[in-house]
Amino acid sequence: MSGSTAITRMPFDQALQSFEPVLGLETHVELGTASKMFCGCATEFGGAPNTQVCPTCLGLPGSLPVVNAVAVESTIRMGLALHCDIASWCRFARKNYFYPDMPKDYQISQYDEPLCFDGYLDVVVATDDGPREFRVEIERVHMEEDTGKLTHAGGDTGRIHGADYSLVDYNRAGIPLIEIVTKPIVGAGSLAPLVARAYVTELRDLMRALGVSDVRMDQGSLRCDVNVSLAPAGEPWGTRSETKNVNSLRSVERAVRFEIERQAAVLTDGERVVQETRHFHEDTGETTPGRSKEHAEDYRYFPEPDLVPVAPSEDWIEQLRSTLPEVPSARRARLRDEWGISDLEMQTLVNAEALELVEATIAAGVDQGAARKWWTGEFTRVANEQGVALEDLRVTPAHIARVEALITDGSLTDKLARSVFEGVLAGEGDVDQVIAERGLVVVGDDSTLMSAIEQALADQPDVAEKIRGGKVQAAGAIVGAVMKATKGQADAAKVRTLLLAHLGVEE
Repeated sequence: MSGSTAITRMPFDQALQSFEPVLGLETHVELGTASKMFCGCATEFGGAPNTQVCPTCLGLPGSLPVVNAVAVESTIRMGLALHCDIASWCRFARKNYFYPDMPKDYQISQYDEPLCFDGYLDVVVATDDGPREFRVEIERVHMEEDTGKLTHAGGDTGRIHGADYSLVDYNRAGIPLIEIVTKPIVGAGSLAPLVARAYVTELRDLMRALGVSDVRMDQGSLRCDVNVSLAPAGEPWGTRSETKNVNSLRSVERAVRFEIERQAAVLTDGERVVQETRHFHEDTGETTPGRSKEHAEDYRYFPEPDLVPVAPSEDWIEQLRSTLPEVPSARRARLRDEWGISDLEMQTLVNAEALELVEATIAAGVDQGAARKWWTGEFTRVANEQGVALEDLRVTPAHIARVEALITDGSLTDKLARSVFEGVLAGEGDVDQVIAERGLVVVGDDSTLMSAIEQALADQPDVAEKIRGGKVQAAGAIVGAVMKATKGQADAAKVRTLLLAHLGVEE
């Protein structure tokens, strides 16, 4: 079904007057291990299709799995960071189903015995009344292997229905995949879309701090299934929908909002919400039906006979607990105090996904004010225009440090600095290469500047009289003319000082 199909929706605020949303988020994190979960195949992203495979991850007869110890260790650290209990004994299970993304027709996962359970993650959402904290409770954190990647070709939607043929790449099959499942999230009301986004954001930042995954949503190493149901206030929870594989933070928020609006319209019209999976469309912000899940699917789970149970000792768990880094919330509070910025300014950095970049820029020797200015101003604008993440731009903290050093010693003006970054972002080279190629040199010679000032005064004699008469603000017209004449390469402050001195006027 095309994402352009019209779907009846109720305005969001109106929907929340009649219904209470309940959320559930199932987040999948691909671990950044060197090898797969049960074999020694490489896990690098972007390899040629079907080149990172072996008999084990292809499910060939006679092959046997072996558990990746680093994956187990990473999962325990994730569970501890999420305040989970760690099972003293658990085991893997076979999840049986026929689908070409798993060549052996079953997935090794965990069923009723997860490694980590009963945790929580606190998140903060900005409201009109100030920051508000929500505690999202974690049901379980369990280990499994990822599936292969299917590409449906020849159709208009990129989905199997209507495609002429499908291609499968098993490079991803078998990569360690951790599923983090929340308990039902209730009481968020109109903030539900923001709570969902804040949770996935905080979870991503926590995984990154732990160093267990690159959590690149654009590459599929962090994916989220968004469950939403509605019910009139005080009544039992309604039937849920499950929007699969939402792959950006903004899309998580949009998917929740859309499902609230869609389900409210369905229920208000006297119809029932169908329990089903749904697909999210980035272009429209809408979801469309996938497959019905009216009845629990029978995956015929049973214990994996080829793997021994996992039984982490208390000593090992405590050893791993000692390796946990500073959690993102504590780090933000520390940096806020060190930099002397407000909660709102810190939230701006978080919302722009610029905190790590600003911190790295400050570490490169740049003043925190300048670092924040560049990342949350110019570069955020460019990233939004290009539809990419800040970290994917060509500019780096080292580039900013070089430019700021040149501004400090007078070699660049702020306006010229913007031209330098324009060139860096366009791929014209590093800072010094762009300066050389574009001829971005500050015109600082007094005689050259005075010549331009005298020409501007000659062109605008009435402005000179205004300045002499006490209207010092009129100097802006002359300064602007000089800047234009020097193609923006003069120091405006210096031009103003020379101009007023020339006219014998004091500020």
